[in-house]
Amino acid sequence: MGIIVEFNPDLALRNLEEFRQGRRKHAECIPAPLEVGKEYLFLKEGQRNYWLHGEIPLLQTEGEGKLSRPLASIVIIEATHFLKNNYVFTKGRYVVKEVFDPADAIVKFEGFARKE
Repeated sequence: MGIIVEFNPDLALRNLEEFRQGRRKHAECIPAPLEVGKEYLFLKEGQRNYWLHGEIPLLQTEGEGKLSRPLASIVIIEATHFLKNNYVFTKGRYVVKEVFDPADAIVKFEGFARKE
């Protein structure tokens, strides 16, 4: 048996409507409105590793690899793994550096690199 660890180049959270309808915890969803400079909590199922030394994109996920374009640039400042009911989770905190206009077609990230 191996250790299942996922390396994520982004933070992909659900639409806040998932929380409002009782299907997800608030930390599993993208807060509304996103505010630059504000700190938010996140929660993901699984043992996930994130890059902590710079900006990464915040995406919206519908699950099964269905991801939006970057909604914001964030910096993860804390990520912790824990067990609950024999399931591994990753929780943490991130700070919003910039919120993107969804109508803007300009590329904001290229892989890990933040484009200015």
